[in-house]
Amino acid sequence: MNQAAARSRGALVLRHRDFRRLWGGGSVSEIGSQVSLLAIPLVAVRALHATTFQVGLLAASSTLAFVLVGLPAGAIIDRVRRRRAMIAADLGRMAAFGSVPVVYALGHLGLPQLYCVTFVAGVLTVVFDVGYQSYLPSLVGLDHVVAGNAELTASSQVAQVVGPSLAGALVQAIGGPYAVVVDAMSFLWSGVAIGTIRAAERPPAPREVPLVADLLEGLRLVFAHPVLRALAATTATANLFGAITTAVEVPFLVRSVHASPGAIGLLFAAVGVGGLLGAAAASRTAEQLGGARAARAGIYLGAGGLLVPLTGPGLGLFLFATGYSICAFGTVVYNVNQVSFRQRLCPEHLLGRMNATMRFASWGVLPLGAVIGGGIASAVGLRAVLWLAAGGRVSAAVWLLASPVRSMRHFPDVSGVARSGLSRPNAARG
Repeated sequence: MNQAAARSRGALVLRHRDFRRLWGGGSVSEIGSQVSLLAIPLVAVRALHATTFQVGLLAASSTLAFVLVGLPAGAIIDRVRRRRAMIAADLGRMAAFGSVPVVYALGHLGLPQLYCVTFVAGVLTVVFDVGYQSYLPSLVGLDHVVAGNAELTASSQVAQVVGPSLAGALVQAIGGPYAVVVDAMSFLWSGVAIGTIRAAERPPAPREVPLVADLLEGLRLVFAHPVLRALAATTATANLFGAITTAVEVPFLVRSVHASPGAIGLLFAAVGVGGLLGAAAASRTAEQLGGARAARAGIYLGAGGLLVPLTGPGLGLFLFATGYSICAFGTVVYNVNQVSFRQRLCPEHLLGRMNATMRFASWGVLPLGAVIGGGIASAVGLRAVLWLAAGGRVSAAVWLLASPVRSMRHFPDVSGVARSGLSRPNAARG
């Protein structure tokens, strides 16, 4: 497929009314999530005087759900209507984050409350993410999943530009707890937008086998396939060391670099620009290099993280923004191509379990990384942990180089499967 065809498919997916509703709702909720992603740790550090280790535990609590409910979520998603599950997850997250300003106004906000909120939101995020990754192929058709993923990822990266800047300004203007209201309202918007999708969703086939059997089927699918196995290991390694960085980056910027909330927001917004450029380049890079080569190139760009530990005050902040921007660009190119391959590879009735197994394997390391980052930082210092994380992230490429992906230009093609749903824009309406 040439570049003109790729652009045509991108334009076509944006003309799909129901995709626009999924995309629009998700875009707003992504902005809200970026506000909380910065506001919550700033509340912990500035208002509740949390230690570096406690901030690490806070990061861990938000990702613990990938370990505890990651696999069951996939089996459940394959047994229910995915759109309804996504709406329920959005409304639940609205309630969880909406509790923060209420409890704060009553004078009772503490770290236990933040731990509970981030954990509950994490559980519901697992449900939502597995649901949308499994729902997208049936909504837009297999021929358009790369374009659909690129647009969804682009909106996520726009949120990473807008959200941190908005968060920094809101925290300085009205305080961290009240800034979280933006996130709560964004989930309400997302739930309503997804609820207006008119395309009829095919009901799930009745499942008479035990839940455990479904879990095992998903595990076998991922770990018996050499490419899926390599992708899971690569993503897990990158995520482990990324989580170590995430656990200490806000304390590092506040306590070592002495950056203000507004400056921190602008830094994370600059990082989002790198991801936005990656989303814009993902499809074109796949066409020019091949999907497998594009994924490998994205992982290699993780080396940009080696600039982050060099960050200092003043002009030294540019090293943080530049290093993270390079990482973000590469991560988005890698993710768009590997997620699209997975969606094209897997039969629809197994998508939930495959996506959940991949999430469990590659995202289940996030709480471990957060605890490691917070714990080591208390012993050896924040900058030393950033060096460890940067080096570890570079090592993620080893898994791809030790797998069949190392010699692939394109990921294995998927044949014999019905293709585009977008060629029949009036089909499956109801």
